[in-house]
Amino acid sequence: MQADITEERVLTELGVKNFDAAIVCIGTDLETSILVTMMLKEMGLKYIIAKAQNNLHAKVLEKIGVDKVVFPERDMGARIARRLITPNIKDYIELEPDYNIIEIEALPEFVDKTLSELDMRNKYGINVLAIKRNDSFNISPRAKDVIKKGDFLIVIGETKKINKLAGKSNK
Repeated sequence: MQADITEERVLTELGVKNFDAAIVCIGTDLETSILVTMMLKEMGLKYIIAKAQNNLHAKVLEKIGVDKVVFPERDMGARIARRLITPNIKDYIELEPDYNIIEIEALPEFVDKTLSELDMRNKYGINVLAIKRNDSFNISPRAKDVIKKGDFLIVIGETKKINKLAGKSNK
């Protein structure tokens, strides 16, 4: 179907008043993005996620009542840059600017040691959520679990402490 969603009649015909949520991800046309979002809000949609092109666009979207503003291009750019800078980090999730969950290859000094021996909470200020070995996950590992060469650790902690550990992994 092809339709001009800037016309309220079209949105009504699509039945958006019956939707629980909407995602507005219009490319670079800021005006259309804002107009459609505003119309959806006025039609009573309870939850709207909208893609923003820049901080000013995000500010306008928030002012008209968007529940969550996302920056997919910016976020993916940051994710790729981080992978280039710290190749030992396989993946990460930013919970908020100060806290992350990362998947990092076990450092050589971790190999053949138990989590208890590593005492990562006290030494690094991070918690191990899981150990990934080959294609299996050990969720909520125990203190007696041993880290093996090639393991990946899924850890959670403050961004600055995780960055310190990630920096150590690149040496």
